[in-house]
Amino acid sequence: MILKDLLNHFDIEGDFPEYLLQQTFNKVFLDGKLSKNDGTYKIVVKTRQDVTHQLFINPADEFPVIVLSELPNGLLNGMKFPREECVGIPINKL
Repeated sequence: MILKDLLNHFDIEGDFPEYLLQQTFNKVFLDGKLSKNDGTYKIVVKTRQDVTHQLFINPADEFPVIVLSELPNGLLNGMKFPREECVGIPINKL
């Protein structure tokens, strides 16, 4: 599933770079719970492996898409996707 499909599924509008609209994401987010706060959309889903995945979408931000996963042991893992086309930046590198 690509970001464009996910945005359509949740009726999220905004100005996103084309490379980001074509970026692939896990389809597990389609079953997530959507909330919105101060212009940021948050989709949260918990998997059978007891991992909580969060997808933050804010079209106006320097990093319009952030994926954050909390593992059962409490460790965090994720990626930030910037406006400019490049490889996503791992959360632990920022």
